[in-house]
Amino acid sequence: MLIAVLFGVYKLGRLAASGRVGEAFSNARGVWDLERRLRLPNEAVVQHALLHSRVLVHAADSYYAYVHFPATAAFLIWIYLRRPAHYRWVRRVVVALTAGGLVLHLLVPLAPPRMLAVTGLVDTGAKYGPAVYGAPQTDTVSNQYAAMPSLHIGWAAVVAVGLVVATRTRWRWLWLAHPALTTAVVVGTANHYWLDGAVVAVLLATVLAVVRPRPARRSRSGRGASRSRRAR
Repeated sequence: MLIAVLFGVYKLGRLAASGRVGEAFSNARGVWDLERRLRLPNEAVVQHALLHSRVLVHAADSYYAYVHFPATAAFLIWIYLRRPAHYRWVRRVVVALTAGGLVLHLLVPLAPPRMLAVTGLVDTGAKYGPAVYGAPQTDTVSNQYAAMPSLHIGWAAVVAVGLVVATRTRWRWLWLAHPALTTAVVVGTANHYWLDGAVVAVLLATVLAVVRPRPARRSRSGRGASRSRRAR
């Protein structure tokens, strides 16, 4: 039910964006200019690094196209089956983050950098493949003017945070490479600006501050054993 509601809101965002294309491009130019005033690294630096190798740019496009949803779904299934005590918390975080992101998509339509000529960036998906999106005018599935914030980065960060919290291996911090790599991919393929990632990071931090994991409940036998040890 939650997924259906969120997907419905996403579809509404696609319809709402159809009449706000000019606003989406105006916002995109504003974001681009703000990044330059803030002296953020130019997204072109990341893309040029990818374009040195056709294999590398194809790998980045494939990561963007095929990792986002499957990785998040696999994580949710794994944590439901293997770490059920954390599942409800993770689900609430995913829903709250996604809902917040969709609200921003509706309030702030934003054309991605691949559509903004002033960036000089290449639409790597369209040029090198695999392509995720069709022409914006005929795309009835995706809201291509929903760059702010980046839910690719947001969901990747949830996966990493969830695995760090739910596991105890000393290697668990390596999961943070997933959102870092996702950020490099979405920027390098010209699907998002740096600020799209910054905004979703702030949004996720807010969600995590409000939706806190509950400590695991101790079983009755565990409490009884504890009392028995204290009595001795």
